[in-house]
Amino acid sequence: MVDGPRGVDVAPIGDEDVVAVGDFLHRHLNSRLSSEQWARSAMPTWSVDAPNHGFLLRQGDEVVGVYLAFYSERVVDGEVRRVCNLAAWCVLEEHRAHGVRLARAMLRQKGYDFVDLSPSGNVVELNARLGFEFLDTATALVPNVPLPSRRGVRVVTRPEDIERTLSGRDLAVYRDHRHAGAAWHFVVTVGGESCYVMARRDRRRGVALFATLLHVSDPAVLARAGHAPYRHLLLRHRTLVTLAEHRVAGRPPRLSRAQRAPRRRMFRSRHTPAGAIDYLYSELTCVPW
Repeated sequence: MVDGPRGVDVAPIGDEDVVAVGDFLHRHLNSRLSSEQWARSAMPTWSVDAPNHGFLLRQGDEVVGVYLAFYSERVVDGEVRRVCNLAAWCVLEEHRAHGVRLARAMLRQKGYDFVDLSPSGNVVELNARLGFEFLDTATALVPNVPLPSRRGVRVVTRPEDIERTLSGRDLAVYRDHRHAGAAWHFVVTVGGESCYVMARRDRRRGVALFATLLHVSDPAVLARAGHAPYRHLLLRHRTLVTLAEHRVAGRPPRLSRAQRAPRRRMFRSRHTPAGAIDYLYSELTCVPW
C-alpha cells in the first residue's frame, strides 16, 4: 500500500477487495448494476495471470475511489502482448484530486499495452496528455428491422450448436467469453461459411435499445448474410438499432446511416498498431451497464 496525503492510500485491487469494490461502484457509479453484479463483472471469465483487478483509493477502511482493470495476453504478429484494459473509474467528489494517482499507478505497470474503450468527459483529455491515441471508430447505425432472411442464411444461437460450428481461434474466443456478463454470442452461416459474432447491449441518452457489435470473425460473411443478424438482435434481444463500427464489422448494410458522433476509444502502445486493437477480453464483454 502507498501512503498519500491526508491519509488517502492507493492499493491494488485483490480478490479480497472485489466485494467492497462492487458495493462502491453500485452506490457511486451505476446503481442499475447490483453490488453482486459489479463484483462478478470485475472477475474476468478467461484465464490470465493478472497482477490485480485495478487500483483503489482507501481512507482508513473506507473505499473512496476505484479504477477497474481487465488483463489479457494477445498474439500480435506472432508475438505475445500483455494488455491492460482501463475500465470503470469512479472517485468520490471530495477525493477527486487523488483520482490521477489511480491512473498513474495503472500506467506505471511495465510491459503492457493500455486500452480505454469507454473514456468520457475529462478522461479523454487526460488520456491524450498521457500519450493515448484515438482509434478510428466510424460507426454505422443499422436499423434492426424484421426483414425475411435470405435463402441459405442461418443464425446459430444454442451454445452446443455454437461449439460444434466454431473451431480454432474462434472457438477459443467463444469459450473464454461464453460466461461474460455483457456478451451475446451467435454464429451466422451462409452456405458453407460461418461468422462468429459477439455483441452487447448499449445505452444512448439513457435508452438501452441499442446493440453494439464487439467482434465479427469474418465481415465478408456478415455482409452476405444481409439483415439476418440484425433481425436476430431485434427479436432475441429487443434492440432497435445496432452500432456497427467499420473496424469491427466492415462494410455496413444498405439500410444503415453514419453515426454523427461515434463513441471515442483510445489506446497507448509502443509496438501494437491501431488495427490490431479489438474489444475482446475487456469491460465491454464483462460489464452489462
